[in-house]
Amino acid sequence: MRRMSLELDMELYRQLKRAAEANHLTLEQECLRRLESGERPSPYMQALLAELRADEEQRRVNEQMS
Repeated sequence: MRRMSLELDMELYRQLKRAAEANHLTLEQECLRRLESGERPSPYMQALLAELRADEEQRRVNEQMS
């Protein structure tokens, strides 16, 4: 599996994290909500979602190997 690294604007990341917490969602769920809501998809959101999915998949693989 390929690994992706992103350079993120910390303020935008914090805003997204706060929105997720306010909506009682995970960061991944908040990204999905925004992407599915019909709002203009941003490359930032799509890349962040891809990174979150890759991290989750890696966590699952590591758990299975333990």
